[in-house]
Amino acid sequence: MSFLGNLIWLVFGGFLIFIEYVIGGIALCLTIIGIPFGLQIFKLAELALWPFNKTIQLRDWAPGCLSTVMNIIWIIVAGFWIVLTHLLFGILLGITIIGIPWAKQHFKLMSLALTPFGRKLVNK
Repeated sequence: MSFLGNLIWLVFGGFLIFIEYVIGGIALCLTIIGIPFGLQIFKLAELALWPFNKTIQLRDWAPGCLSTVMNIIWIIVAGFWIVLTHLLFGILLGITIIGIPWAKQHFKLMSLALTPFGRKLVNK
């Protein structure tokens, strides 16, 4: 089911989300200040490409003060708008019964987009 879900996700918008995240990550990595944020967008791009069969976990080490500060900056600058986008798509897909699995993936992307620092992607 996860391969079929990923394939349908990819065809119906997942590839476009992936390309947008990659372009945004490259643009942020052009500046030294933007590199940490660009790396987090690449993490979102990886999840946007194949969201099924992946989970989000906290890092093995406890997130410290720097992760908290970076997450706050992230939420203020970009995270809030990304979260709203995935929330909207998740609600629209969740209204239909057939779209519920893809709505769950948008909610998973929303969770990572809210606080990406101190988290990692893990294959199930």
